[in-house]
Amino acid sequence: MKMGPYLGVIRTRMMSTHKSKKKMREYYRLLNLDEGCSADDVRESFRKLAKQYHPDGGSSTADSATFIRIEEAYRKVLSHVIEQTNARQSKVEETEEEEKKVKYNTPQHRHYLSFEGIGFGTPSQREKQYRQFRADRATEQVMEYQKQKLQSQYFTDSVTVKDVRHSKEQKITQAIERLVEDLIQESMAKGDFDNLSGKGKPLKKFSGCSYIDPMTHNLNRILIDNGYQPEWILMQKEIKDTIDQLREAILVSRKKLGNPMTPTEQKQWNQVCEQFQENIKKLNKRINDFNLIVPLLTRQKVHFDAQKEIARAQEIYETFIKTQEVTDKNPNNFDQGEGEKTPGVKTGFFNWMNVWQFIKI
Repeated sequence: MKMGPYLGVIRTRMMSTHKSKKKMREYYRLLNLDEGCSADDVRESFRKLAKQYHPDGGSSTADSATFIRIEEAYRKVLSHVIEQTNARQSKVEETEEEEKKVKYNTPQHRHYLSFEGIGFGTPSQREKQYRQFRADRATEQVMEYQKQKLQSQYFTDSVTVKDVRHSKEQKITQAIERLVEDLIQESMAKGDFDNLSGKGKPLKKFSGCSYIDPMTHNLNRILIDNGYQPEWILMQKEIKDTIDQLREAILVSRKKLGNPMTPTEQKQWNQVCEQFQENIKKLNKRINDFNLIVPLLTRQKVHFDAQKEIARAQEIYETFIKTQEVTDKNPNNFDQGEGEKTPGVKTGFFNWMNVWQFIKI
């Protein structure tokens, strides 16, 4: 009995809400609009209907009662659209605000402490556990490589071993470990490890960049100590050796021909120059590959000009011929003392120095 009045109030509110929604749909229908339209659409529709039904518009369809209903519908619908737009905008702003809170409250250094999900405890403890994990993983990879190498070397043609390889995988691994351990113990018994440098001393800790972990730094140091060189260093040396060989080869080819050259020798020289140009093109392609991988911009190389290299070889040859002619004109001056050398011999000496400078360049 006491709940009766409350139920009546709830029922009245539900009926009023239903009536208001029904009324709002009628307003939209009167303006020829659908729910979800924009405020500009509402104004445009009202402007068109006002031209048709306004009493002072002079239209044949003018009707004051209809215009009053349209004006009421316009005010209600415009207010409803603006309320929905403001509600959507406030919801979007709240969502963005929550995302910002979540974004800036998240620790920015979390990815530095992941360690691939290995370990537990403080960051320093997890770092030590992660180093041990990487060392164990590297050992397993080395053992796996040795196992595969032995299998491919001794058991490649055995069908039986291929069928039972998975079942004996653990046994083979243990056999390799025992074999390695036996070899180490045998070497220690022979005294092969007695004369090692640094025996009985603690491992040398490398001091270097603080932004790289010690294991990576140590691995890089081991590679450097064992003669490892990056690819661009080797390619740089290869380019230098190649251009030196090409320069020497074209100079030797020019020396084999006469001065001046006969038509036959000129033809041979043209063929040498064509081959030299092809070799320079190949070398320039190699320089392009080098420039793509060299880490420093100042280390990049420019292309070699084949015509300039040919002219350079010709100049060296002409200097060589002039020096030889001077030497042939003064053959007896080399037998005299140091203080009795003639100007011709000095000139020949300086010409030889010029030739050597050309060759060095």
